[in-house]
Amino acid sequence: MTKHFILRFAMVAAGLASMSAHAQQKVDFVLNWVPGGDHAPYYYAKKMGWYSQAGIDLNIEPGKGSALATQRVGAGATPIGLADMGGVLVAKGKGADTVAVFNVYANSPQGMYWLKSSGITGVKDFPGKKIGNPAADGARVMWPALAKANGIDPKSVTWVNIDANAKLAALKAKSVDVTTSFYNIHHIFQRELGGDMGFLAWRDAGINPYGNSIIVNAKYLAENKALVDKFVKVTQRSFAACVKDSNPCVQALIDANGALKFDNELVNWQLVEKLMSDKFSRDVALGIHDDARMAADYALVVEYIGVDKPFDVKSTYTNEFLDRSIKMTK
Repeated sequence: MTKHFILRFAMVAAGLASMSAHAQQKVDFVLNWVPGGDHAPYYYAKKMGWYSQAGIDLNIEPGKGSALATQRVGAGATPIGLADMGGVLVAKGKGADTVAVFNVYANSPQGMYWLKSSGITGVKDFPGKKIGNPAADGARVMWPALAKANGIDPKSVTWVNIDANAKLAALKAKSVDVTTSFYNIHHIFQRELGGDMGFLAWRDAGINPYGNSIIVNAKYLAENKALVDKFVKVTQRSFAACVKDSNPCVQALIDANGALKFDNELVNWQLVEKLMSDKFSRDVALGIHDDARMAADYALVVEYIGVDKPFDVKSTYTNEFLDRSIKMTK
């Protein structure tokens, strides 16, 4: 009798485990670029089992630029991605079918770097120069806005295709005059270039649209609303946890990407925290897209870059999945 009961219990337990495994829905999530400190919360939530507990089998894919991530999500090739919101608005005008559900960078992370010894003193010296970065880099999409806001013809520079990992080497070798990078790896440029580093933060030059946001294919969102709701809430929870205690988050990133160095990615994350903070993320909700700011970002894109087909900017984002009790605390 006891053996029969144990056997039946084992069969039921196995069945429940099988049902649990089948209940997991695989979700592909493409990053804007290769994993770094700014992506630590996704790896932390995955390591802690939070996505799994929500029924999500998350597959994190390294990216090759915001523009490419936007294209993939917009076309439905990947359901969820991470991309620069300025570029997302440009792509929306070209037909990309995306909806932003969680903002990461409340401030633009974009920056321009050069060697002071080259004679460049600022953005007004860029005409006639070569700017090197990957072809799908989000900075290329938004460059016309920065150029026009500073009285420069966007076509007065030459773009050179280089790998993201070759930016510093190209700058040092003087094969390019200027390069672009996110502020969260500013410390690497400082370390490598020292006192010869020239730098301009876009947000200090009149261009501060929302930076990276999590975007979802609109059709996928309509068909998987409950799953997206869980994904956003887990992600929001993880970002808040990483702000509170960054060390285990960065360690989760390192555990999943062994070539990275803890100290370097910890500084990366600390700079990300600065980019995450504005009055809306602090006072309303972590991850929120403010209506007035989004309207201003759309106006900026229309004025400086142009939109192929006008659209209602409110169709490009939603705050419905955010937990309003979770706020940025720094």
